[in-house]
Amino acid sequence: METVGFIGLGNMGGGMSANIQRAGYPMVVYDLREEAAKPLLEGGASLANSPAEVASRCDITLTSLPGPREVESVSTGPEGVLEGMKPGGIFIDLSTSRPTLIRQIEPRFRQKGCHVLDAPVSGGKSGAASGNLAVMVGGDREIFDRVKPILDSFGDKVFYAGSIGAGSVAKLVHNMIGHGVRQAIAEGLTLGVKAGVEAEALWECIRRGSLGRMSGLHEGIARTVFQGEFDPPSFALELSRKDIGLATDLGREFNVPMPVANLVEQIAIQGINRGWGGRDSSVTFLLQEEQAGVEVRATGVDPVKAGRFISTHPEV
Repeated sequence: METVGFIGLGNMGGGMSANIQRAGYPMVVYDLREEAAKPLLEGGASLANSPAEVASRCDITLTSLPGPREVESVSTGPEGVLEGMKPGGIFIDLSTSRPTLIRQIEPRFRQKGCHVLDAPVSGGKSGAASGNLAVMVGGDREIFDRVKPILDSFGDKVFYAGSIGAGSVAKLVHNMIGHGVRQAIAEGLTLGVKAGVEAEALWECIRRGSLGRMSGLHEGIARTVFQGEFDPPSFALELSRKDIGLATDLGREFNVPMPVANLVEQIAIQGINRGWGGRDSSVTFLLQEEQAGVEVRATGVDPVKAGRFISTHPEV
């Protein structure tokens, strides 16, 4: 069984490393705070004095660090992972970092005969502790297949995203969408409560509707955007614009700031001015694609199968 090194034993790293140890892997660990390593040492892990020492004693070295600056320093700086890693070794960065950075780092490891994967995770501290993390992996597919049992020890949704950096891109997109949706939810809930609906009742209504089941993400995008097909509409853009307009009108009536909703309304108006009012409301993706200079297509995705991912209505 491979010896696994783990650097960064904080909120996320502490839980992930504990799950690796529970899976039976011998471990060498390092953290700036030696006390963070105590639970792992009590379980039989060894403590190293530097990232370089971790890498020199391990077949596979993982890092879970706060951000790009720390990733660069720990991986390629003095007494870093690269300095200690032996040919054939594997470096896996679990941090949320810049895709450009891991793509710059990887050739330096490759020149030494080593391999690099970027594998940022999603699921928070509780997911790290319970082993319920999504792990988005970029790098060589053969290396991914080799280390997947280790990733499976702390992630219940391990997914290969593509070449080096793809995992980091996917994680940043995931987080960006999440933060944007959260702002839209904040606008909606404050509007609803100020307009006279009890917070819990409003929340229940929203999570029991199509938004709560995220049908647009799972089935809608697969059926329209991925196929490049926006006719016939499931819900027409002109109706979407009407609904958004009614909500922004209500926001003005109750003096609720709604920057995201107002922006969405303006985008819908742009689409209608293109003559798309009778097409599916997701046709506004074409405006974003046009401005970004890229098409988002995945014609191999079956919308019916994608729709099966949708969760059921909550019972209570």
